[in-house]
Amino acid sequence: MAKATRPYRQVARAASTEETRSRVVAAFDAAMQDRPMDDITLDQIARAAGTTRQTVIRLFGGKEGLVEAFVEHFAQGVKRRRVMPANAQPRSVTAALFEDYEEIGDFVIRMLAQEERHPVLSLWHNIGRATHRAWIASSFAAHLPPEPDARDAMVTQLVIAGDVYTWKLLRRDMQLSVTAAQSIMTSMFSKLLKKG
Repeated sequence: MAKATRPYRQVARAASTEETRSRVVAAFDAAMQDRPMDDITLDQIARAAGTTRQTVIRLFGGKEGLVEAFVEHFAQGVKRRRVMPANAQPRSVTAALFEDYEEIGDFVIRMLAQEERHPVLSLWHNIGRATHRAWIASSFAAHLPPEPDARDAMVTQLVIAGDVYTWKLLRRDMQLSVTAAQSIMTSMFSKLLKKG
């Protein structure tokens, strides 16, 4: 009988561990939305997740491991919001970026402001920058020049036009509506591609 119940217990234990991991990452996500990383403690996260500090350490190894797990979770949402058809047009690319930035843009800007104080955030941001560049290059692949140098230069310009700081400048600093801000970003994309 003991042999029969052992696999069940192992499966149940694994499911419980995964559920705890998810609660901890969700608690960390909620804390990161409105507090600087310096102000977040493992004790706070453990309490919010209904577990103990020791469990958080066992599952993630500390705050850096928790950030890495959070980034994986965060990246899945970004990827889902940025699904693009082949041969995308500037308007479609802008719409996908705004769907993403309207949900997470302010949060990303806050995280970028903390980058110098937390090396683990630099790792996350560098991955994000590389992923954003690859996404821009892939989305506009059909419109890019074939020569490698010209292509690279064009991608750099398109990355700048579609950056989260460009979104912030339009939406937060200039306080433009979503429609007006999208129109400007679409126009920048179109002009760059036409010029290229």
